[in-house]
Amino acid sequence: MPELRLSIAQHYHERTKYDPETIASKGKALDWSKQPVPFKEYKIGSSVDLKPFIQQAPETFADDAEGQWWRRLSRLLFCSYGLTAKMPSMGSAVYLRAAPSAGGLYPAEVYLVSRGTPLLPPGLYNYQSRTHSLLHFWESDVWTNLQDACLWHSSLENTQIALVITAVFYRSSWRYEDRAYRWIFLDTGHLLGNIELASAINDYRPHLIGGYVDQAIDDLLYIDTEKESAIAVLALADLLDIKQNLPIGRTALPSATETEYPYIPDGQLLYYFHRVTQIHPGTTGNLNLPEIKQQKSLEDKYNFPFCQKIPTATTPIDWGTNLEKLEVTILKRRSTRAYSGENLTFDELKYLLDFTYQPQNYLDQSLDIHPDYFDLNLIQTFIAVSGVDGLESGCYYYAPQAQELRQIRFKNFRRELHYLCLGQELGRDASMVIFHTADLKAAISQYGDRVYRYLHMDAGHLGQRLNLAAIRLHLGVSGIAGFFDDQVNEVLGIPTDEAVLYITTVGRPR
Repeated sequence: MPELRLSIAQHYHERTKYDPETIASKGKALDWSKQPVPFKEYKIGSSVDLKPFIQQAPETFADDAEGQWWRRLSRLLFCSYGLTAKMPSMGSAVYLRAAPSAGGLYPAEVYLVSRGTPLLPPGLYNYQSRTHSLLHFWESDVWTNLQDACLWHSSLENTQIALVITAVFYRSSWRYEDRAYRWIFLDTGHLLGNIELASAINDYRPHLIGGYVDQAIDDLLYIDTEKESAIAVLALADLLDIKQNLPIGRTALPSATETEYPYIPDGQLLYYFHRVTQIHPGTTGNLNLPEIKQQKSLEDKYNFPFCQKIPTATTPIDWGTNLEKLEVTILKRRSTRAYSGENLTFDELKYLLDFTYQPQNYLDQSLDIHPDYFDLNLIQTFIAVSGVDGLESGCYYYAPQAQELRQIRFKNFRRELHYLCLGQELGRDASMVIFHTADLKAAISQYGDRVYRYLHMDAGHLGQRLNLAAIRLHLGVSGIAGFFDDQVNEVLGIPTDEAVLYITTVGRPR
């Protein structure tokens, strides 16, 4: 019986793996004269300056309802994707944002769609992070078109504002070639994590929408689909308006599973993959989508009988009055460039896990206890511990439902982690390295090939919560998306059906 052909998502994942025997031949010299600019410019449109609403003291708007409304929106956008630092680089400057990005390339663009309010006329806006402003480039009412493109998602019924996140593919593919698709969605996941938390600070609730007609959203935004495409939509509910506080709708819809694809040359794989994972309307005007096979339980996936089980429940991280320390942490977050190799405490590890995986513990601090992800049931977490006081070195499975670590391999992996992370010292010197994985075949059986987007955005979203918890604890943290894929499973003892999506290193900064 002939072997079933891999779906396009599986094919893409296999084609873009890094392997120690072939990685040297895959790279190409970068043409720095063609380095993309990570900002989008418009030749027409009117600008709404948001800077005064974050530069002036909050007391300025104490008796100004309109000013308070603008301040909330301004803070939300700034904490999500605003410029927070300027660093010299090769005779020029690199601008850092609130959300991290591989190589500082920032592939995402943030658009705002207004239904039309007394303060924000209807139409389309682009968030200009370089000037912290909104560029109003289309002034007609497009809300009904947005609802139609999002299949009349319930969260758009009474909300007045939506955010659309797009990817400008070349910004990342210039450097990372076809594997850039992974980085793009991980980066976007970090951005979604910021939007979630910045919304809580400013009394919004973002409702994540991953199932929409791609071409309809792209047409709505008037973007060139050869260069840019929508990858997430968020209905932004104002929690100060009770009519907008709607129940959570479905975040993810499936696409088809594509197995009949031609030979795709290097350099075209990313674009082909994105096109075939889109949702298209059927010939009758309805969507021909497969049914989602719902998970039967939320039990932790791995319960190895030989494992010692180590409880991780702890007290929550304190984010301060009105989440003021969370806002400060978002704005001062940086990716760590070097670790000292010193140990973490076990309590610090538990705090990191608690904030990332146990949102229900933060109700008293007014954080959302059920933040939107696409499907966290698909994501597994493994932790390689190299230096944590009171915890034996080795590889552990983290069981979020049981809130415990289960050791699956007994060894200090510093030398191997240095190798697995492509020789980056971050892997060697970190006190622990966190791996987010997924059973790709099983995930595709539920959501089709489009699940590849969902998996990486969810992994990046978890990564952003890890980032912020680490910075709050005065630890160093840095994400790594370049690694020897298959060797990670082999060395650490992670089951072979788990595809490694993302690595987050944590340690004491040097």
